[in-house]
Amino acid sequence: MAEHNELGKHGEELAVEFLQQKDYEILETNWTFQKAEIDIIAQKENTLAIVEVKTRSSIDFGLPQDFVKPKKIQLLVKAVNEYVIANDLEVEVRFDIIAIHKEGTEYHLEHIEDAFYYF
Repeated sequence: MAEHNELGKHGEELAVEFLQQKDYEILETNWTFQKAEIDIIAQKENTLAIVEVKTRSSIDFGLPQDFVKPKKIQLLVKAVNEYVIANDLEVEVRFDIIAIHKEGTEYHLEHIEDAFYYF
């Protein structure tokens, strides 16, 4: 596996652990619908958190959350609509980003709730 893929996988594992510590129930990881992949689908009370995880080896070229582009947001919205309908859920949906960057051997994690909205 390429080094950047390993970093991304490790970042997703860190994000799952973080969410579980914050009392989220992890419903799905790497859930796909057509061309979209949702990194983490988690639920806390009546809120379904759709979590995009961005992990970078440094912030020299920008913050991890800056790499969530409009096309990705469109795909996430389409996928979550399918997920909610297919699972007959009555929940509030929130889009979060967990941004992770590495400094030396340390990982810094930031959970951005309501990172973006859709219309």
